[in-house]
Amino acid sequence: MTTTSATVYGYPRQGPDRELKRAIEGYWKGRLGAEALHTTAADLRRATWQRLAAAGIDEVPTGDFSYYDHMLDTSVMVGAIPERHRAAVGADALDGYFAMARGTQEAAPLEMTKWFDTNYHYLVPELGPETVFRANSAKQVAELTEARALGLAVRPVLVGPVTYLLLAKPAPGVAADFEPLTLLDRLLPVYAEVLADLRAAGATWVQLDEPALVQDRTPAELEAVARAYRELGERSDRPELLVASYFGRLGEALPVLAEAPVEGLALDLTGPAAANLDGIAAAGGLLGKRLVAGVVDGRNIWINDLAKSLSVLGTLLGLADRVDVAASCSLLHVPLDVSLEHGIDPRIRDWLAFARQKTAEIATLARGLSHGTEAIAGELAANRTRLAARASSPLTRDPAVRARAAAVTGDDTRRARPYGERGAAQRARLGLPPLPTTTIGSFPQTDELRRARADLRAGRIDTATYEERIEAEIVEVISFQEKAGLDVLVHGEPERSDMVQYFAERLTGYVATQHGWVQSYGTRYVRPPILAGDIARPAPMTVRWTRYAQSLTERPVKGMLTGPVTMLAWSFVRDDQPLADTARQVALALRDEVADLEAAGSAIIQVDEPALRETLPLRTADHAAYLSWATEAFRLTTGGVRTDTQIHTHMCYAEFGDILPAIDALDADVISLEAARSHMRIAAELAAAGYPREVGPGVYDIHSPRVPDVEEMTALIRAALRAVPAERLWINPDCGLKTRGWPEVRASLENLATAARELRRSQNS
Repeated sequence: MTTTSATVYGYPRQGPDRELKRAIEGYWKGRLGAEALHTTAADLRRATWQRLAAAGIDEVPTGDFSYYDHMLDTSVMVGAIPERHRAAVGADALDGYFAMARGTQEAAPLEMTKWFDTNYHYLVPELGPETVFRANSAKQVAELTEARALGLAVRPVLVGPVTYLLLAKPAPGVAADFEPLTLLDRLLPVYAEVLADLRAAGATWVQLDEPALVQDRTPAELEAVARAYRELGERSDRPELLVASYFGRLGEALPVLAEAPVEGLALDLTGPAAANLDGIAAAGGLLGKRLVAGVVDGRNIWINDLAKSLSVLGTLLGLADRVDVAASCSLLHVPLDVSLEHGIDPRIRDWLAFARQKTAEIATLARGLSHGTEAIAGELAANRTRLAARASSPLTRDPAVRARAAAVTGDDTRRARPYGERGAAQRARLGLPPLPTTTIGSFPQTDELRRARADLRAGRIDTATYEERIEAEIVEVISFQEKAGLDVLVHGEPERSDMVQYFAERLTGYVATQHGWVQSYGTRYVRPPILAGDIARPAPMTVRWTRYAQSLTERPVKGMLTGPVTMLAWSFVRDDQPLADTARQVALALRDEVADLEAAGSAIIQVDEPALRETLPLRTADHAAYLSWATEAFRLTTGGVRTDTQIHTHMCYAEFGDILPAIDALDADVISLEAARSHMRIAAELAAAGYPREVGPGVYDIHSPRVPDVEEMTALIRAALRAVPAERLWINPDCGLKTRGWPEVRASLENLATAARELRRSQNS
């Protein structure tokens, strides 16, 4: 009889009621001491491990817990502390850790960007030729010790050394062409020391995550992988090593890992990554190794096809010495527990599996593989019934929506006039000064606003009272922007709890959750809605509030929408039809909203697509097909407007250099992008690519509480002006201001407007 274990790579960190978020933010505000914060964190870790074990998970992960980000934890583990943060770290390790994450008034934080093609953000390591690594395994050993004290089988999880270096960037002042991977030989002894520490503390297995290997890798990078695992694998003072990769197919990296002197591999076998099964067979199997098979999708929320997964697992039994069952990646990327969602149609809820349900699926599959299908006959029958109900449900299909999408033509996805003519008409209509100032859209979401929404949901106030509260907030936001001297205003989005959820709640085909929180970065959690059926817009969604804001001012107020690609990327998408089909449906619904905003008098409409780069497939060969439908969806949303209506878009916190042709293909009149943490790199990249339209590279990093002064913003604007001519340059923050407090927002935006005015004067003198 086969003995198969169930395991996971990681689990949601926040706790059932986001206790970790509240504790950390309480610490930042001085309401909670460090000891109380550590106690809350330890309690959450213990509860998670015990819950996993009770659910049938035979080997629980440690080290995946984080106060902010696991890449930041890795930087601490290897001693890669930027010079500007060393004093803070030396004075207080916890405050120094948060200084790297959030910055201080004196020191900017680490740059933040997206974790591969997810909506999770990681803090980018800063490295250079002078970087000296030093092992600090205290966190990893402490969490291993905590879990072992509970009598659990434990596997520490670390970011692998190759992925860590491939995701790092040259530190400020280091040549831009510096390759962090050249530090591998300097880093490996530090990893070896950490592994030895974990073995001494009782670890029998350690997992090293190498998701960067599912991307295109050069021969030199693959040789670095082989060298890294040869050196680590040949050491005698280490635990057994499980190298994990996820989010896609390994391709040319798979035989490299198969030949490495490590005891196990953990592979994603869901969606396109199912091609890893062929790769295993082509490599002659993984005989002599443990294979952890990721057959349960760790990134989406649909129930697993248990029979299909058992078939895959059965095939693998002949290709490895030992086959264990897992999710495809950490369950960090899904909500905690679908059983809490009492507001979802029970028919749809039956199709869903969040983290707790996925652990049950994993345990069921492990039991079935070990003891045969008769041991899980009841679970298999129930699973078949649920899968069949979804496949045949009328809730998933709307014939009118499908007919409209099928009728789309190329003319629907093109503006009537080229940008040269549009730009002149828009400038004449808007009459803006050089270097016009604006914000990205959202303003601080105060406790009063959150209470008002909660009171409306609970029936403590009626709709009229709630709307009066929203109108009062819009009055305040418009008044402040006018006094600060901003040129193009926004209504501040006080009615929106989230830039995707707000629209999802007003479109058919979407399902919203009440407790489906997923970490985006740090203490920022979102509730991604679920795309369960075909998409349509029953009624206008934003027109009332935009029209009201415009009635308060003579300055232009932007209409604000979330774009179709971001509506997909920040939702849990359907897995029963191509993404391109879903994107077209969402685009048509948004196109109707754009038309209504324009009819209501909006001269500027912003359609945000921060996820365009994030959703880019990890393999270059897959880029063209994705970018074709993604840019078409944006143009379908915006293609019907008048020549003198100005279309804006916004993107943030991703690497944009490799999609510049796609950014151009959006044909937006103005694009605003994150640029403050990356020191205006995107402005230079757009200029080098010959980008012809208007650009607003951010001069204020909103993901940090620090207030940049006028001089700092002026320096960033001057850097932008070296790449973009003044007549095409906008001045704005990096992103929306929803997560910031009013005092810092007021000060920062006043500084932004002052910097722009002073530069206008200097250019005119």
